[in-house]
Amino acid sequence: MSNISRSYLGSNSQAATSPLRLLVLSNGHGEDMIAVRILQELQRQPNPPEIFALPLVGEGRAYEQLDIPFIGSVLTMPSGGFIYMDGRQLARDVRGGLLQLTLNQIKAIRRWVSSQKKLGNNRAILAVGDIVPLLFATFSGANYAFVGTAKSEYYVRDEAGILPRKSKDARWENFSGSVYHPWERWLMSRRRCKAVFPRDALTTETLKQWPIPAFNLGNPMMDGLEPTFSRQQFYSQNTQQQETVRPFVVTLLPGSRAPEAYTNWETIMIAVSALMASFQQRDSIFYTSNKVVFLGAIAPSLDSNILSQSVQSQGWRTESASPIQLPDPNILTFKQRNAYLILTKQAYNDCLHLGDLAIAMAGTATEQFIGLGKPAIAIPGNGPQYNPTFAEAQSRLLGSSLILIDQPTEVAKVVQSLFKDPDILQIIAENGRRRMGKPGAALRITECLQERF
Repeated sequence: MSNISRSYLGSNSQAATSPLRLLVLSNGHGEDMIAVRILQELQRQPNPPEIFALPLVGEGRAYEQLDIPFIGSVLTMPSGGFIYMDGRQLARDVRGGLLQLTLNQIKAIRRWVSSQKKLGNNRAILAVGDIVPLLFATFSGANYAFVGTAKSEYYVRDEAGILPRKSKDARWENFSGSVYHPWERWLMSRRRCKAVFPRDALTTETLKQWPIPAFNLGNPMMDGLEPTFSRQQFYSQNTQQQETVRPFVVTLLPGSRAPEAYTNWETIMIAVSALMASFQQRDSIFYTSNKVVFLGAIAPSLDSNILSQSVQSQGWRTESASPIQLPDPNILTFKQRNAYLILTKQAYNDCLHLGDLAIAMAGTATEQFIGLGKPAIAIPGNGPQYNPTFAEAQSRLLGSSLILIDQPTEVAKVVQSLFKDPDILQIIAENGRRRMGKPGAALRITECLQERF
């Protein structure tokens, strides 16, 4: 565990030029990233607020790209923040100081609000995540807005109605007519709650049944994903030859946290080998494919040597030439028959855009890939994040765009089935874009915040 503290100055030297002081609360790395996207847009505005932050889970590394002071200390829990329906992880965090950390965070928020009130500053809180930051914001005494990243009506229903569930306990998730429970809706309907930004249109329309200021402005997770080059670089100038010349690209998403990501990578490599074997069969729709390219989107924090050893153990050899030009001078390229496997730490967006499908064992990355209108095949793992419970819930959230399989060897059969039916791919594309929303949400939320605050 590590403990990091960043101090802030409570002076009123900027009160005259900054009409608003904004405190951002977020609880998790993905939530931190969403908060940062919104704050980047806020800072681009003509008269931006003075911004402070308090990451409630982890060290808040995402905020390092912005010059934003923390109002209190932060602490990494043993679970890394992944306590999804896992009492054992929660117990470890409690032993690791979770309760004391929470009390310190509550005190820090109250001190900040009180200091701004004494200085006569207009103050507000932006809560990003789930009920925890929302709860802190509600009882802070300041006006607040809420970006709800953790819940969606798609977990319990789709446009056709309630989803069938195996467990009777699942009824609890929707017992009051919404995935957001009555106490959460109460927090969102307080007078000082100026805006609520759900993650999709279905959730927004459901919340509007109650006196909640809900706005359907999109999901910031889909912002900042622009590729560095056009997909057309894969195609020949002769349009009639495009589909026979272009490679079939599979994006590999093992997750970002060690050691879970290394275990996930081992599983993904088994799936890759099974897929490679199926491509050699004469009845395969990819039998005559010019090239097959596997793009490993690797988090900068992971050790490339560990991943490379796993690749080579599956019969891949190192290759100096890459079939794709990526904006990463340190890519690692491997070859096996007519297939290439590339590991990159700096071309995440390109990996998402170039992939025809993904083999995924990740949270946010899987959702972003599907939001681009592409199918993903998921293999539940044993880690604290991408376990069977999480993967099953994610499959409800993402619908037909995410195909769950039990064993990595099953991936070949799914791929063959998917790409034999263009109609299915079209349905998947429309479904993914509808559930994840259009880019530009951070700017739209920023404009609404300025108006509401």
